Amino acid sequence: MESLKDKTKLVAKNPSYKDLLQADPLQLLRPENDIEFELLHQPSFQKGLEWGIPRFGHPEGKVLLHIREVLDNIDKLQLDEKVRQQLRTIAFAHDTFKYKEEKGNPRDWTKHHGALARKFMEKFTHERETLDIIELHDEAYHVWCLEFYHKQPGAAAQRLDELLVRIEDIIPLYHQFFKVDTQTGDKNQAPLRWFEERFKNG
Repeated sequence: MESLKDKTKLVAKNPSYKDLLQADPLQLLRPENDIEFELLHQPSFQKGLEWGIPRFGHPEGKVLLHIREVLDNIDKLQLDEKVRQQLRTIAFAHDTFKYKEEKGNPRDWTKHHGALARKFMEKFTHERETLDIIELHDEAYHVWCLEFYHKQPGAAAQRLDELLVRIEDIIPLYHQFFKVDTQTGDKNQAPLRWFEERFKNG
């Protein structure tokens, strides 16, 4: 059986931008551990990586290319190894099940891509922090939308309270991922500024 070191030798480390659209996921995402390699060999995961067309917030189109942007942001941070690996795992999984998401009205939030990703990732990790952030990574954005876009401050406050029950002991990690995810593509930075202002004192 190939070791992780042997597998890594097969991965190109610096794909040029012109090659991105045709890049193999192994070349582009440059997996660093056995879980990441295993994910890239799962058919349902592979399908999710290829989903997406250029759109507002995601001019890159494919989920695969967005994940690469998030990983690049993670690489810019000074992190201990555990946090780095947690953020990478979240990055790999967070948007990969958008292709299975249902967006009916009213919205069934149990079919949100974060919830679907969490269910899938429970086969690969038992870390509560990682799984919770995979599931809830869009919640801060949805709270912001309720307050500032839909003008429903009461509903926003209730949804924020529900989010905090889930993440109150992992707010720094949640913030780190919200930041590396939001600072990609042409995403609106206002939700991130709101979150940082809301939690600037802890």
